[in-house]
Amino acid sequence: MEHIAALLLIIGCSDDLAQCSELPAPVTVFETVEECESEVPGALSLFTGNQPQIFAKCLPVDPAMEEEDAELTWDVRPDGTLIASIGSTSVMVATNSHRTEQGYAGRD
Repeated sequence: MEHIAALLLIIGCSDDLAQCSELPAPVTVFETVEECESEVPGALSLFTGNQPQIFAKCLPVDPAMEEEDAELTWDVRPDGTLIASIGSTSVMVATNSHRTEQGYAGRD
């Protein structure tokens, strides 16, 4: 079974970084971070001229997360820094097991 150790994230932005979106990487998952990093220059060259600003980052993936739902979050800061992370999705369910019913009898 192949294990995923890194994910390649490519982001294209407008000149002013006001509008950014994920771009499709030719290969998105890698068995090592080093393998991912070696693909970055070629992946970036695919989008040169198509987007005013292009950013790429290899994100390490915890092998234990392969069986879990994971969430990729990213942001491009005004200074052009790409911040990205992969984490488990946290679903919180709130319940109130002690409900009180207030009757409206007698109120018209």
